[in-house]
Amino acid sequence: MVTNLPSSLSPHVCLLPSPDLTTVLQDASLPPLHEILQSFSPLPQVITRTTSLTTVSHSSFALRFSDLADTERACLEDDEKRAARTIDWIGDRITRQCAKWLEEIDDHPDQYVTRTPWWDELARCAEGDNLPCKDDGWNHPLSIILAVSTTAPNPLQAITALHSRVLEFPSWVDPTHLLYTLVVHPTGSPLSDEEAGALFNAVKKQYGLHAFLLPLSLPSPPPPPVPVPALPPRLPPPSSETWQNGSPTPQSHSSSSQVVSPNFLKLLEPDIEQLAKFTREFLVMSLIPWMEKCVLEWNETYSSSRRLPLRLFSSTRKFFGSSAPSPQYPVHNSSASVSSLPSRSPTHNPSQTAPGSNVLAAPPSQLRRLAEFATILGDYKLATGAWESLRKENKGGSDILPLLLSPSPAVVAHASYALSTIYPPGAEMSPQAQVQALKCAVRWEAGIPTSDFRGDILEGERWLVWAAGNAEEPPAALLLAHAAFLSVQKKAKRRAALWYLFAANQLEKCGIKPLTMFFLRKAHELFSNQPQKLLSPSFWDSEGHRSSQRIGFDAVLSGIEHPLGRLLYTTGDTKGAVKFFLGQLRWSTASSPPHAKIDPDADESKEANLDKVLLEDFRVAFSHLKSISTRTVDFRDLKLPITLVSPASSYTRLPRDSTSGDQAEWERREEIWTTFWRTRGKETLEKSGRAAVGEPFWVDVALQNPFDTEVILTDLVLVVEGRDKDTLWINEHVTIEHIQEVVLHSKESRMVSIAVKASQAVSLTIPSITYNFLGLLPARETLARRGRRLQDTPQQRQTVSYAPDILIRIDVEEASQELAVSFEDNGLLVLNEGEHRKMKVWMTNAGHKSIGELWLVSGQEDQMWLQSGAHESLSVVAGSTETLNTGNKLSSWSPNAIPIDKELLSSDSTFVTLTWRPCHIGSQQLCLLFIYRETGGRAFHCTRVTRTYHVDPSLGLSATSSPNSSIDHAFYVNLGIFNTSSQSLRVSQVTAISPTWECHLLTPLSSALLQPAQLTSLSFDTSPLDASACIEATSAFVSRTLGSVLNERMIEPDEPPTLDLTCCHASAHHSCISMHDPTVSSLFFSEKSRIVASALAQSHPHIPAITHPQKFPLFNPLSVDFLIFWEIPSEQRTGFMLLSGLNLGASHAPLQETIETIENAKVKRSMYAETQREKMEILQSIRDSEWNAEMNPLVVTIQEAVVGHDFSLGPCLAPAKFSLSNHSLTHPCRYVIKFGSKNEGDFERLQVFVLVPRSFADSLTGI
Repeated sequence: MVTNLPSSLSPHVCLLPSPDLTTVLQDASLPPLHEILQSFSPLPQVITRTTSLTTVSHSSFALRFSDLADTERACLEDDEKRAARTIDWIGDRITRQCAKWLEEIDDHPDQYVTRTPWWDELARCAEGDNLPCKDDGWNHPLSIILAVSTTAPNPLQAITALHSRVLEFPSWVDPTHLLYTLVVHPTGSPLSDEEAGALFNAVKKQYGLHAFLLPLSLPSPPPPPVPVPALPPRLPPPSSETWQNGSPTPQSHSSSSQVVSPNFLKLLEPDIEQLAKFTREFLVMSLIPWMEKCVLEWNETYSSSRRLPLRLFSSTRKFFGSSAPSPQYPVHNSSASVSSLPSRSPTHNPSQTAPGSNVLAAPPSQLRRLAEFATILGDYKLATGAWESLRKENKGGSDILPLLLSPSPAVVAHASYALSTIYPPGAEMSPQAQVQALKCAVRWEAGIPTSDFRGDILEGERWLVWAAGNAEEPPAALLLAHAAFLSVQKKAKRRAALWYLFAANQLEKCGIKPLTMFFLRKAHELFSNQPQKLLSPSFWDSEGHRSSQRIGFDAVLSGIEHPLGRLLYTTGDTKGAVKFFLGQLRWSTASSPPHAKIDPDADESKEANLDKVLLEDFRVAFSHLKSISTRTVDFRDLKLPITLVSPASSYTRLPRDSTSGDQAEWERREEIWTTFWRTRGKETLEKSGRAAVGEPFWVDVALQNPFDTEVILTDLVLVVEGRDKDTLWINEHVTIEHIQEVVLHSKESRMVSIAVKASQAVSLTIPSITYNFLGLLPARETLARRGRRLQDTPQQRQTVSYAPDILIRIDVEEASQELAVSFEDNGLLVLNEGEHRKMKVWMTNAGHKSIGELWLVSGQEDQMWLQSGAHESLSVVAGSTETLNTGNKLSSWSPNAIPIDKELLSSDSTFVTLTWRPCHIGSQQLCLLFIYRETGGRAFHCTRVTRTYHVDPSLGLSATSSPNSSIDHAFYVNLGIFNTSSQSLRVSQVTAISPTWECHLLTPLSSALLQPAQLTSLSFDTSPLDASACIEATSAFVSRTLGSVLNERMIEPDEPPTLDLTCCHASAHHSCISMHDPTVSSLFFSEKSRIVASALAQSHPHIPAITHPQKFPLFNPLSVDFLIFWEIPSEQRTGFMLLSGLNLGASHAPLQETIETIENAKVKRSMYAETQREKMEILQSIRDSEWNAEMNPLVVTIQEAVVGHDFSLGPCLAPAKFSLSNHSLTHPCRYVIKFGSKNEGDFERLQVFVLVPRSFADSLTGI
């Protein structure tokens, strides 16, 4: 609850001095009378009474005095114009004084810990407004003092003239006021003291007891000045230009409005005592009793109206009706007796209409005046009830209730509602609304105790932010600044920084630079102070961040530093501006986290423009700094806050290294070589390689532009250090390329190659690179990568520690061994799917030592055959059959030895022919790693070679099978070939490959071209071979290996049984390619291994792929593969496609018994659900695999025959011929024929030709 009301809620007293009194005061070098009396306000220890006659003690009681003529003229001004002038006037006062305030704060910071001068000034301006307004009655005059002096020729006539003067207030000004007469009797008056006393008695008799005789000495010359409290600032009157056409012409301003009042009075001590006596007597003996009397009468009316039920009034209107009363408007009655009760006389005065309206505006209601009077007198219980009544009627009150009620959430609701009635949320604030909101905020801050106002219940600083709204004027900015000041006292630093930033942005638009810079510095200081993070150290370790690392809403800090830098630049602090602009670069759109964007729907062009503005500001400021510096500028404290170099992607490159290819792919090939050679020797592969003396090598530096705009880097130079070498030796023997300029476009990533050449053997380290950012700021960035995380000791596991940084190192030595490899034709290869192409690769010894051993490491799916000399393909007669023996084992991925006739001496060359067949469609790269060394026992070196190729689709293959009704052939296979390429192809040869089946094409193979999108079908008859032994051996091998997998036993090293593959050729020519051709057989087995390995990896994901060759054979004995050779005669291009996965014949689930044993066994379950689920998935994948397939081996067909018979002669008996085929190649099959009919008598006419006892029943069909 309020202890002392704000001065703006105190009684307003207007003074009307006579001309002679004004002259007396001017002659005594005194200000106008209302300013003299204002110096004695507030009055201490004033006692008032409530309606219950309870005394209320006021420690101070304020009064506001003003000149009546000035107040009357001010009421004629439009409210919006006066509010706009008020805002401009406040802004002008702040602009003129802010620099002085900041100097005082710098000199005496301790004096401004609890208050700020700009808020005090804003509060004094808001509290000093005493002009009446239509929204409330606080500034409406409660009393009018008519003052005359005894120096007038006829003082009584002068008093009569003042009492007869008509008040020129508008109709909306409350006419209820107290008339008071003051007679000033100076020492030099023509009247004596007795005559003055007689005059005073006459005045009391004629105009009432509210009068006072004020004797003053007023010596001449004036006495020394006595300091008095500064008067509250008042809005100056408008100039003649501000009045609109048609408005009343303003009268000449009094001298009091044109002269700034001093903070002293030239009065003697007796005069000061007399003035103080008058002020207190006027308040205690006249004004307060009159107000108490008004409150008593109005409260009686208010209480009686509350006791009457509203139902009575509604019923009366319902039954008797109501006539609309004529509107009655009170006007001021200047002749009202001071002894009479306060009246609100309803008379009409046409001259008192509101400007721009034909209807007279009404003054404040009696209930509102009751609430205001009760509030002033301290009768808070009555005032609270009256204000609540007004609030319920939507007539105000919410702005005063926070001053009268104890802190509670309801008070916050009152304040919020009061502001929402002034202006709707989100709407643009008018000047009048801004002034009203400012008054409310100032009253709340001054009237509510500070501990309650900024407490956790009220959070009054938020009220100030609500009052500021979306206005962009200086008063709104200072409201935000004071809210930030209160938040700092509450330790809410982040919130305070944000509000200081908003205040600074608004003041910058108003041109008040000193306060703008001060608020920005405060915001920067508060936001840079990181809050304490009470988190476990393990949290930062798990997140990969340092505990001191800034994690927050960085857009706020960016919004602080950018305008602060611009203000520093405009005020002459160029270096300070450069520092802020440089720090701004770390808040670019790329380096900021996703949550740093204030508006997620913002246009990307605005973000790009933001980066461009940041860089341009830095460039202009830094260029200006360099131009004004008379000496070399010290740039050591100017560090680029962003990184443009990516050390993790930077590396060295030798002339023999490939510039393309995925680095991970090269590392995988080197790992394959290491694994392959580990069982053959201990020699190592020098992966990194060494540079040669006199030969340039390159450092590929990865640059990345984080900005949304173009960035220029100039003078890029590597920093090179040598082991045991000084800088002078490096400058003399190492040549480093100097790149003049690099332009990085928006978000561009680029690899920049910088050449380095050493003239002597040395070990070089390249720790960093230097460049000039935007061609201005020298910068250095490291090329070192952070070492691995150390976790070897308990101390290292508890405290985050890393190994030393990994630097770019390279050894330069005399050229000893170097192999240069190149393709004979290094252009882009365009191939069709399945095409095999011969490529000649030349290898030259570019070193000094000889090369005696060469190896080639290709990719896992690169199908390749090496041919060192001349070779002719093998062919056989078309339609013939071949047998190809195979170990039936999945081929492993291993390097290929390159045959050479003799050692390659220095500068010697040789070549090898590669027959290569790509596997996948699309654009890819062929990556080949050549391994070489001098002789046995020496370390290996490597050379990387790449070639880009593109593969287009060629053929689409499909195959279907069905049992054949012929006794000679078991199955009928239909092979579909679809041309998916854009060229015409010819199917030149089809070879069917199977261990147990022999397939023959039914019709000759056509030699016609297969046009694009054309389909052709080929039909084959298949006959079984006598190969039951290989089927049983292979099934036993698979049962043993997969049984070991299911039983989790160790698999003994074993090889699958060998197979003889029967190859049946069909060709469009007289001869066809033999499967014994080393190129064809090698590529065929590679393609078959790739297909089988891919299928196994997909169907058995839980069985490691490295163990597949020990568990699964390459060929299923029942499988049939089709090898389709195609050619494009016009381009001399050939290739083949392999169709695999077709199994013919019946199999009998050889793994079923093992699977059932595993399922029925009592095995201890694992405590881990993942392990148990994995076991079940392995069991299910083996159950569904081709090695556990099962089908009915018996196929029955009926031979159709046409029988002619005349049923008039009787029934017909006709033979039915059934053909039964057993498609199992390993098991015999017995069968039973049963006949069924609905009529049992039909069985007598059926003849059974074959009836064998049932001895075999298939588990699926039950036959």
